[in-house]
Amino acid sequence: MPTQPPHTPAGGATPVLELVGIERHFAGHGGTVRAADGVTLTVGRGEVVGLVGESGSGKSTVGRCAVRLDEPTGGTVRINGRDVTRLSRRALRPLRKDFHLVFQDPSSSLDPRMTVGQIIAEPLRLHGIAKGDAARARTAELLGQVGLRPEHAQRRPHELSGGQRQRISIARALSVDPDLLVADEPTSALDVSVQASVLNLLADLQRDRGFGCLFITHDLAAVEFLADRIAVMYLGQIVEQAPTAELFADPKHPYTRALLSAAPVPDPAIQRTRERIVLSGELPSPLAPPPGCRFHTRCPLAVERCRTEVPGLRELPGNAAEGGRRQVSCHLVGDDGTAPDAAAAPALRTIPSTRTAR
Repeated sequence: MPTQPPHTPAGGATPVLELVGIERHFAGHGGTVRAADGVTLTVGRGEVVGLVGESGSGKSTVGRCAVRLDEPTGGTVRINGRDVTRLSRRALRPLRKDFHLVFQDPSSSLDPRMTVGQIIAEPLRLHGIAKGDAARARTAELLGQVGLRPEHAQRRPHELSGGQRQRISIARALSVDPDLLVADEPTSALDVSVQASVLNLLADLQRDRGFGCLFITHDLAAVEFLADRIAVMYLGQIVEQAPTAELFADPKHPYTRALLSAAPVPDPAIQRTRERIVLSGELPSPLAPPPGCRFHTRCPLAVERCRTEVPGLRELPGNAAEGGRRQVSCHLVGDDGTAPDAAAAPALRTIPSTRTAR
């Protein structure tokens, strides 16, 4: 499938992350799982890019490929303009201080045998940045930056709450001042009461430090709050990209429209009057993706062309003031950005929001 050139940040600066045609296939007894299948995406310096989609769409696989925890089957990964796709572990090691990953579950990503201070200081030691008193001072500083006290350095992960453990994960990732942070569902394992505080912490740190961030989530409210630009994934491929405000105000792809219609709205008046788009069927298996447009088996607007011809990710007119261009992968969206008419599709089911809110 032809690949659209990656988005270039404003000013022409080299992105901190460039993914070009990334594929990640897993061979098994039942066939080949196409977890990521031709993903092209960039993250600019100081930019937060949200990657959203339902479970099984391939978001986390893309994030793991971006930091080389998974080896891409095909495509190119560039960090700060340097191709790191095929670098050996030895060649990649000194570059790892430039990019870090915050995992979804801090309970399983923090070594229970180490103290908090040892966990945060480990990257400093491995990269030869600081040791001894200098490392301890840096650890205390980082603890303060993530809202914890210096005495937390002597505790072990099991002595902390879930929110505190995730703050430790963030402090560890930022200890070496990376240019890129990949946050893989960083709040999904947390209680709702602490999710907002962790999101606010990420937003404050990103603004103060200016690192690029790939924010992977299924939480649409979180991505609207944090991201400058959003990419929507479906079954291993990106189907739409746009600046956040544009995407939420005027989604183009039928899948994006259905996804956003399912998100709760804080205003009860809007929630009562809004219709929710209900998709029939389940997400197809990545073992055997449908031909043509991968969404056509669930799309209420699909026509014969959708069932046979793969739509390319093409550029649409966008609001340059909002930070970049729009891209969509749909035969039914016009070149001028005109979205398909949902009202003209008798197969489209909508239900009143009063039923969905129960």
